Amino acid sequence: MDTLLGMGFSHLTALFIVIATAATLNAHGITNVESSAQAAEALRPIAGDFAFALFSLGIIGTGMLAVPILAGSAAYPVSESFGWVEGLDRKPREAKAFYATIAVATIAGLTLNYVGIDPIKALYWAAVVNGILAAPLMVVMMLISTNSKIVGKLAVSGRLAICGWLATGMMGVVAIGFFVI
Repeated sequence: MDTLLGMGFSHLTALFIVIATAATLNAHGITNVESSAQAAEALRPIAGDFAFALFSLGIIGTGMLAVPILAGSAAYPVSESFGWVEGLDRKPREAKAFYATIAVATIAGLTLNYVGIDPIKALYWAAVVNGILAAPLMVVMMLISTNSKIVGKLAVSGRLAICGWLATGMMGVVAIGFFVI
């Protein structure tokens, strides 16, 4: 239940951020954001001379929330793939490779700031790649989750399976549409 509520609130928050940002930028004639400075400038009518400070605090706050989660989410599957001891409930000396993976992922993220990659374009292309890869990954997940030989009594069936396959099909259509349109 805590995962469902947490994901629900985080997605709702993200939705409102997207809507508020789009409304703010569009209201000021900005329909193509190519830099962080341009996005910050859109806050000027609301925040005045503090627009860049407000935008910076928002980006830093988001980073402080996201970096540990993203680094941890990378460390878990890597550790599980190699059979390493993992978990944030473990002390660093008990799960050295797990914590090393977190450190490497964090340093890799920080390095992006110094190699000249535009963060706005990086976010855009990361979303494009995620969107394109979603459909094939969903197919694999649906094949696994509906197979009782793999998941036993927890196999998905009935309406839930239909909804899963419909969502998978929609993601496939959208991914194909990206290339066609």
